[in-house]
Amino acid sequence: MNAATVFRSFASLIVIAALTACGVKETPPEVVRPVQLTQVAVGGNADASVFAGEVKPRHEADLGFRIGGKIVARHVDVGTRVRRGQALARLDPADVGLQAEAAKAQVAATETEYKFAQAEFERYQNLHREKFISASALDAKRNTLDANRAKFEQAKANLAVSQNQASYATLVANEDGVVTAVNAEPGQVVAAAQSVVRIAREDEREVAISVPENRIGELKSAQQLVVVLSANPGRTYAARVREVSPAVDPTTRTFAVRVTIVDADPSVQWGMTANVGLLAPGNAGAALLPLTSIYQKDGQPAVWRFDPASRQVSLVPVAIGQYREDGVVVTSGVRHGDWIVAAGVHKLIPGQIVRPYEGGPTSALTPGAAPTTGRAETDGAATSVVKALASRS
Repeated sequence: MNAATVFRSFASLIVIAALTACGVKETPPEVVRPVQLTQVAVGGNADASVFAGEVKPRHEADLGFRIGGKIVARHVDVGTRVRRGQALARLDPADVGLQAEAAKAQVAATETEYKFAQAEFERYQNLHREKFISASALDAKRNTLDANRAKFEQAKANLAVSQNQASYATLVANEDGVVTAVNAEPGQVVAAAQSVVRIAREDEREVAISVPENRIGELKSAQQLVVVLSANPGRTYAARVREVSPAVDPTTRTFAVRVTIVDADPSVQWGMTANVGLLAPGNAGAALLPLTSIYQKDGQPAVWRFDPASRQVSLVPVAIGQYREDGVVVTSGVRHGDWIVAAGVHKLIPGQIVRPYEGGPTSALTPGAAPTTGRAETDGAATSVVKALASRS
């Protein structure tokens, strides 16, 4: 390759670079990010607390045999409804039957000894009156009579115990109810007082919940209580606090609380998941916002306020009153009617132009649109409880 060829190649590269530099670069259009919005409704929101729990019977007892033995029959299963006095299970009666027979024989033997001692004492009394025996000999027969009388009474008591134990071989229900658990099977040898079946009464149902120690005061200030089943969130039940544990659990640091369902119907089954809602007086200047609307800046909570005119967002610091299952209570920083970004807060910058998400409340931003409810709807049992409390207030 000669010098002329190299020069021409170098000149061609310079021309191409110059032409490229002179071209006009097109700026890509700015992408308007969609966001989900919710409108602030200040005031009118009472503080609603929701605690999850389990439906349990008010009265429940473990029943077992009062004696040990081998189970030969069990007459009930889980779910069986029983009546008071109904037989639930039965032990092998052979051993207790033999014990009862032995006790009867012991009674007969001691009765014979007692009658013989009584006859001997009467004969010695006659001999003592005739001065044929001394007083000490008569006292010895009296002592023998007393001892045999005591043995006879003891034998009769043992017979009564043996007869009772024979009846204990059959386990019967002490009250009407439903069998909720079976802990023994036929052929199994059980000890005295070992649980065989568990029976619960059907007259009262309640929800067992655990309340943190820093929220136990909400039970006292609650205006009303309702229970909502997770299986049927559209139905609410009136409730009242029946029992609060006097001591906090050392592991969970919570108090065990029992809430009675006042108007329970047959659809409330034991073991169901239930949510207990407490309604307490709220802050008139507070607003309930979705949990996803809170943005943290330098460790301080804030929300993105949307301006419908300019379509821009601005970061507004707020004060948090309480975090709840259905949202967060904001006590200051927002005004009634403000539009707040409810989702996508971590992808925004101040002054950014956004557009309402098509599935969100866009109609509320257009002129003449109907007013919105002022609260972002969320799914779940907590929302059902809050709605139930609102309808009852």
